[in-house]
Amino acid sequence: MKAVSQDRANGSLYLAEVPVPQPSKGEVLVKMTASPINPSDVSFLRGTYVHRPKYPVIPGIEGSGTVIASGGGLLPGLRLGKRVACSSSEGMGGTWAEYMVTSAMRVIPLSKTINMEQGSMLIVNPMTALAFMHIAREGKHKAIVNNAAASVLGQMLVKLCGKEKLPLINIVRRTQQVNLLKAAGAKYVLNSTDKDFEEQLKSLSHELNATLFFDAVTGDQTEKLLSAAPFGSRIIIYSNLTGGPFQAEPRLLIQGNKSIESFYLGIWSLKRSIVQTLKTARQVQALAGNELGSFIKAKYPISQAQVALDGYIENMTGGKVLLTME
Repeated sequence: MKAVSQDRANGSLYLAEVPVPQPSKGEVLVKMTASPINPSDVSFLRGTYVHRPKYPVIPGIEGSGTVIASGGGLLPGLRLGKRVACSSSEGMGGTWAEYMVTSAMRVIPLSKTINMEQGSMLIVNPMTALAFMHIAREGKHKAIVNNAAASVLGQMLVKLCGKEKLPLINIVRRTQQVNLLKAAGAKYVLNSTDKDFEEQLKSLSHELNATLFFDAVTGDQTEKLLSAAPFGSRIIIYSNLTGGPFQAEPRLLIQGNKSIESFYLGIWSLKRSIVQTLKTARQVQALAGNELGSFIKAKYPISQAQVALDGYIENMTGGKVLLTME
């Protein structure tokens, strides 16, 4: 089969001919159709992702396709022949290939209303967005804050918070992104490059009693969030777009009764039952046509994966970039 491959961290992508993998018990073989490029994929390719691969490696965290073979077991048998959204299993090869083997627990049957392109983007961003809303409801937070808010995930939160009438403070870093979110219906949008950004954030956070902060940027912005946050706030780090460490003044945590936590979708999902996971999957598909749908700005065959990646990194807002296998 043809598969995108990388020989080292930050190495160039190339198309390789490799054997079609064979599923073992509890696993399925998926004939892939499409796969998006996500920020987590960029982190993986740079070697800064949570899991360090053994090279050469086939990248790709999520995608869509059809289950064409079962390695044995009840769940793999039930998935056989199904159109599915899927995610890769650690150490088993990724979604940027014509075929992929993964755990049957990592495939979600698609409803007839979801096409393969939207299905390929059904897991990472939509599931994360719903997880954030669950965390907000569970913690009874009155308002939330999200940075890197012009991302696809950020735009999903704008729609979900609007639907649930939960105030959301969006943080971006360019005027164009302010306009983008305002046009999408966002009420509160702050530009982190403004001279009075920290004062604006503190004032608005206290006014709305926003005590839940989602931080994808980290670096020096984490301490700015901590400083602006009301008493008793939670800062949840879910990405590291700066690529470096962050510092926090301990007194802000101790005297403000504030906390810094982490979020990783895979770990969060493992804590939930299969019934809860399937319920969330159904909810994602029900909302895929509106709140959790993704605009596709470009599509490339896997033979042009490096071109697709370069274009995505140059502009990570404004829509998704897909790799296609058919």
